[in-house]
Amino acid sequence: MKRSRININGIVQGVGFRPFINKLVTNYCLKGWVKNTSQGVMIEVEGDENSIYDFINDIKNKSPKLAYIEKIEYEFCKNLKFYNEFQIEKSHQFDKKFTFISPDVGICDDCLAELFDKNDRRYRYPFINCTNCGPRFTIIKDVPYDREKTTMRQFEMCHSCYNEYVDIEDRRYHAQPNCCYICGPEVFFSYDNEIVSGEVAIKKAIDFIKQKKIIAIKGLGGFHVACDALDEKTVTQLRLRKGREEKPFAIMVKDIITAEKFCIITDEEKEILSSFRRPIVLLKKKNNLLDYISDNDSLGVMLPYTPLHYLIMENFDVLVMTSGNEHDIPIYYKNEDAVEGLKNIADGFLMNNRDIHVRCDDSIVKVFEGKEYFIRRSRGYVPFPIKFDVDEHILACGAEQKGAFALSKSGFIFSSQHIGELRNIETFEHYSEAIEHYKKIFDIKPSIIVCDMHPDYLSSNYAINKHKENKTPLIKVQHHHAHMAACMADNNLNERVIGIIWDGTGYGLDSTIWGGEFLIGDYKDFKRVGSIKKIALPGGDRATKEIYKIKYSLLKDSLGNIPDDFVVSGDKDMINKMIDLELNTPRVSSMGRLFDGVASIIGIKDKVSYEGQAAILLESLATVCDDYYRFNIIKDDIIYFDWKDTILDVVYDVRKKVEIGKIAAKFMNTLVRVSSDMVKVISNEYGIRNIVLSGGVFQNIYILRRMKLELEKLQFKVYIHNKISTNDEGIPLGQIAVAAKGGGEICV
Repeated sequence: MKRSRININGIVQGVGFRPFINKLVTNYCLKGWVKNTSQGVMIEVEGDENSIYDFINDIKNKSPKLAYIEKIEYEFCKNLKFYNEFQIEKSHQFDKKFTFISPDVGICDDCLAELFDKNDRRYRYPFINCTNCGPRFTIIKDVPYDREKTTMRQFEMCHSCYNEYVDIEDRRYHAQPNCCYICGPEVFFSYDNEIVSGEVAIKKAIDFIKQKKIIAIKGLGGFHVACDALDEKTVTQLRLRKGREEKPFAIMVKDIITAEKFCIITDEEKEILSSFRRPIVLLKKKNNLLDYISDNDSLGVMLPYTPLHYLIMENFDVLVMTSGNEHDIPIYYKNEDAVEGLKNIADGFLMNNRDIHVRCDDSIVKVFEGKEYFIRRSRGYVPFPIKFDVDEHILACGAEQKGAFALSKSGFIFSSQHIGELRNIETFEHYSEAIEHYKKIFDIKPSIIVCDMHPDYLSSNYAINKHKENKTPLIKVQHHHAHMAACMADNNLNERVIGIIWDGTGYGLDSTIWGGEFLIGDYKDFKRVGSIKKIALPGGDRATKEIYKIKYSLLKDSLGNIPDDFVVSGDKDMINKMIDLELNTPRVSSMGRLFDGVASIIGIKDKVSYEGQAAILLESLATVCDDYYRFNIIKDDIIYFDWKDTILDVVYDVRKKVEIGKIAAKFMNTLVRVSSDMVKVISNEYGIRNIVLSGGVFQNIYILRRMKLELEKLQFKVYIHNKISTNDEGIPLGQIAVAAKGGGEICV
């Protein structure tokens, strides 16, 4: 007989782990106890020594579907305590907290069956859940994960629910959000100064949608705004109310069969679409269907993931299901704020009295090489951490676009959910509150703060202020170095790499804007060894919206003038002067701006209404071909891509009326050829064979696929993002990686 103490760390709370342990011990005749702690799960068992070893092995191999075991530590104790039984003990709060928290997950098959079972006591109850599904991250106020530390605390379980909660054989055993009609949250619908509740509320909301009205729906991590996606007039009305002229809306479809009516879907996409994480998956449209929903060749599609969604989607094939917010404002998650903020958008509000503690938007993914390729990592994935060799408590504040942050502790980096563009006070408050919540639940007290080098970012100002307030050391990390380090950390790389880092904007070491960079280095140091010829931006940031100005700039630089057949605005002469006199005309090495200018030259867009629109449309229109344009690679202090001949060839094809899709493909093929040629030069000089691809441009799957294949043909080892977004949302991961390895610029 032996007594053993076992400590388990990972996602082991709120996923049925203690019930699993309680059942598992019966296979080995072990006695003792299990309990949640602020560091994970602790177990003490007595029994045969070999049985204990087998028990520990089974914990690793047979844990619940939603559980994730990061570490199991065990020791054998000196004395026996002669336990008579095995039981679940009350949770224990240590002075130091460290446990993982499960993301929110979609309704499981068992709960879904009960939802539509007329004989079940939870028939059509919109908050049905169990240990295998439902809210987690968004309702947790603190750890250990017990009901009194969630927003379910106000709902005292009825006799029937409590009996399930304490029944080891029941799948709701210790399910913290467990509830029913009698004791749980209630749904209600508010409209025209009237309020109805329960089943009537859901029916009223459905009637509103059928009447071509727009409603707001409270979900797991915030509000959605919904309407009939098949009614173009209603969708147009939503665009007007939301100030979202062209940006695509996400849609929710009843099931996979319905999704296949509108999209081409691979088996891998079906699997990810229907997984318990339930992200929005960007799928290829069929026959230009729903063009008024999405202006490009893809649709952002998701399946229902809450009981309420399923009750609503009984009546519809497809709904617009977009974030419940105003333009550039974070998603609303409190009832009173949503009613006030969305009053000019929604005709009615389907709400409930279960509070959301942490707002969390939907995740967005593309599927590349059979797995998720993140555009936005949020609900369903956050706050699952990334392993990295870092012991310090570090706060990384991110950038501005795709605002996000990350915190590190004990070998893990916890990246935040989607925050939004850090350009206004509302988003900044959300950002600040989310940082404090992460610090609390993961018990992180930052000893280092890291930020971007851009002096005007709100995230940088936040870091500087905290540095001054708390005397916490501050490190600034160059934007593209952070991108490179993020992809390295994402792939657990510790060698020097060549980084191809392409995006729209990043503050360079020379105080200019970079964005078409070839770097070499590691976490600690980097060197800029390649770039693209600089592009004049008449009007500065305004040119990123009025992209015909970038077109003029490219044409003037390449042809010596701005040809009349490419003029779309009466300000041609003024722009000429601005460029010639360098008035409010910064020069940037941005690949994103090159995409914008080319898109305007070939007639796709002259003005854009959302970030990346021109580049997205250019990719969407491309017809697959292998042709490419002329280009020059110039050797100076660094090597750089001179795009003048490329632009001349694009202009030639436009005037010959070559099909736009072919021009788009040839342009992107040119960028792939440019990269392979530049990488060969860099590799020969520095002897590096590992390449990482990072930055927002690599959301372009056409370029990503072709560049990866081309470089692999040249025997390079190519790494892309797997666990974090390639856009600026991934910047905080790279900032921590750089700071942890002694890189960056230390500020005093």
